[in-house]
Amino acid sequence: MKSPSTTSLLQTNTDEDKVIPYGLLKINNYLHMKKLLPYLFAFSFLITMSCKNEVEKPKVIYDNDTKPKEVATIDTSKIVVADLPIQIPSTNVLIHPIGELRVTERKSKLEFESSSYQENQSYTVSNHNEYEITGYLSNLKIQDVGSDSLKTLTQKPVLIQTITYLRTIADKTKKQLLVYSLADMDTNKDGKLDTNDIQSLYLSEINGNNFIKISPDFQEVINWNVIESRNRLYYRTIEDTNKNGKFDKKDIVHYHFINLLEKDWKIQDYDPIL
Repeated sequence: MKSPSTTSLLQTNTDEDKVIPYGLLKINNYLHMKKLLPYLFAFSFLITMSCKNEVEKPKVIYDNDTKPKEVATIDTSKIVVADLPIQIPSTNVLIHPIGELRVTERKSKLEFESSSYQENQSYTVSNHNEYEITGYLSNLKIQDVGSDSLKTLTQKPVLIQTITYLRTIADKTKKQLLVYSLADMDTNKDGKLDTNDIQSLYLSEINGNNFIKISPDFQEVINWNVIESRNRLYYRTIEDTNKNGKFDKKDIVHYHFINLLEKDWKIQDYDPIL
């Protein structure tokens, strides 16, 4: 008969009816793990190095050709659709947002993704509230409420992310204007317009007339604000002055404003730092 202390140190192998000391099993497991440690360390090192090697995609790529690369040809896996028209309160125009949907086929069903690459099966390319439209839009069609004709906002490739109606200016001056944040150049030269390209600022009348760029080329818009008491649109841009392809603390911030009541909008620079 085995004593309790002896029994606690034994484990029965039911396959071969042998008795193996439990202490030997612990030693064997320890030696096995010790052999695996170098492989575990090597795997962890590779994962760490791959994370360090991930570099942020540059906004601008510089080479001998100073012109931005032409946008690639139309992707045939996408279809162009328009959302139902939007009428901003107190205006007499309808705005038709236009964007692209990527078509994929899975399980014998067509699925649609918006140009932002998020799954979207409702054919929707924009979102909006009373005074702002957002999305990844390739164009707008604008229609007077008393007409059936549609006017195209622009003929050049763009990726519009926000459209804002300047309601406070309209209430005060009756002048109805739209401000756009968009990409209009393939600044990183990857053959497409997306959020990795420089974002520019545009301005137009509510009917799409006088659609003009108000931020300098190759300068990223930081933010903008309307000062109703001066009827001015103030905005900041940043320039990649050290030409490293990204915007950082070593670059220069520029300050601009536009008098919104002028017939011909003129960009004026100012420096509040001096």
